[in-house]
Amino acid sequence: MAIKIDPQLHQDAKPPWIKVRLPRDPVFWSTKALISDLRLHTVCEEAQCPNRWECWSQGTATFMIAGDRCTRACGFCAVKTAKPFALEEDEPERVAQATKRMRLGHVVITAVARDDVADGGARHFARTIEAVRRVNPGIVVEILVPDFNGKDDALHTVLEAHPEIFNHNLETVERLTPLVRSRAQYRRSLHVLKRAGEMAAEAGRKMATKSGLMLGLGETEPEVFQAMDDLREAGVGVLTLGQYLRPSPQHLPVVRYVEPAQFDLYKEIAVKKGFRHVASAPLVRSSYHAADFRPELD
Repeated sequence: MAIKIDPQLHQDAKPPWIKVRLPRDPVFWSTKALISDLRLHTVCEEAQCPNRWECWSQGTATFMIAGDRCTRACGFCAVKTAKPFALEEDEPERVAQATKRMRLGHVVITAVARDDVADGGARHFARTIEAVRRVNPGIVVEILVPDFNGKDDALHTVLEAHPEIFNHNLETVERLTPLVRSRAQYRRSLHVLKRAGEMAAEAGRKMATKSGLMLGLGETEPEVFQAMDDLREAGVGVLTLGQYLRPSPQHLPVVRYVEPAQFDLYKEIAVKKGFRHVASAPLVRSSYHAADFRPELD
């Protein structure tokens, strides 16, 4: 599938609204030191998130469990693709200690895809959630999971640990999915989101479902609206929309930079379509200001 790039676009010249302030707050460095001390990975660093300076300066981070090697090679992602190491048995406790020492009231836990493990790392997710709750009672746990190859038993394992927010990113529109997402399937991701919501409801538990899209990969406006409709049909109530930024020359190119006004329009339309909470701006990422959404209000 060929990508048609805007002829006026220069990959190295970002528009003025794509700006990141370098850290000055000492909290940034203390957060960095704590993460290093506990030998943890964060998606903030591994995925080169543009907001890591701001988030770390506020004492927050998104923890990436199950290692820093992914079994998939998605065209947009900065996380390295390689044969993973064995899961670390003490990692759940280290994450839990980090949430306690950082005094977090809301934590986001994500992971690389672990297709090398039978359950896709589902039990490791559950153990991490359980460890966090033991040392930090009352914390809101948000998980950002891979698709577990669409296996319901893996989903059930994760949901038995009772996360308040279940996030799985659609990432892009249906037409671009084969190009953008290695081994992933658009309809399978929708199935994962829908089944997660259904399983929580069947167990009598309240749980919000969340998903996100990257813009600027060549999608059309009607395709974005269709993706919104598909997510609503799957029961998703929280949506994030942000600009795709190319991690390196080896990754997919940016087809266009979406203007802030367009993000504002998408947010307005998404709210009208029934999403309870929408974060839509060029630098928005899945876990950016995640605590702004209060799941008890969903």
